[in-house]
Amino acid sequence: MPPTLGEMETEEARVAAAAGLRALNHAFAAHDLDDAALAAITDTARELTRRVDQTPMRDRLALMRNRPDGSVLGGRGFEDRAVGGTSNPTSIELDVRYDDDEVVADVVLRRAFEGAPGRAHGGIVAAAFDDVTGFVIGKLQEPAFTGELTVRYVAPVPVEATLEIRARLDGRERRKLFISAEMHAGEVLVATCHAIYITVDPSRFAGAPDPR
Repeated sequence: MPPTLGEMETEEARVAAAAGLRALNHAFAAHDLDDAALAAITDTARELTRRVDQTPMRDRLALMRNRPDGSVLGGRGFEDRAVGGTSNPTSIELDVRYDDDEVVADVVLRRAFEGAPGRAHGGIVAAAFDDVTGFVIGKLQEPAFTGELTVRYVAPVPVEATLEIRARLDGRERRKLFISAEMHAGEVLVATCHAIYITVDPSRFAGAPDPR
């Protein structure tokens, strides 16, 4: 039996709430509703938004400062990130692991991310690459920002299917980190990516959202 809200820690409850909102987003995109149902959703969403807006603001930078020196290299706020954060209701479904020098991620792009019928929108594919290649930076424990991201779409990227992304560090030149990645749907190569990240001094990274 899944834990009730009262049995969850605050962050667990936040992750569960985000998952519930994600499920609603995809169900909404996948189904036709009548006017009465749409009106009910509108009223409920407005009331929930009003209630949420009355609560304290979330300080993500403070949550991410998880080191004694105050450097920003993760922390609870990491799961709020836009593309793959489990605490973010607009994120993709992402399961990341490490395989020797590679970062491997299983990704599911559901119906709210559909572009052409049955295919994932190219922008969300690029965003998935951006998030997963960022785990290479996390593995290196070097704060860095995306400087360039080039995606080649090789074949249609299906929605509602488990996709695998593999990423690795190819090399570095001063502050530049060169990372490549591929996305497969089963045995089929559907997209490739080449990224350049720019490393930043940890103390500067912690002091500003983007110190470039």
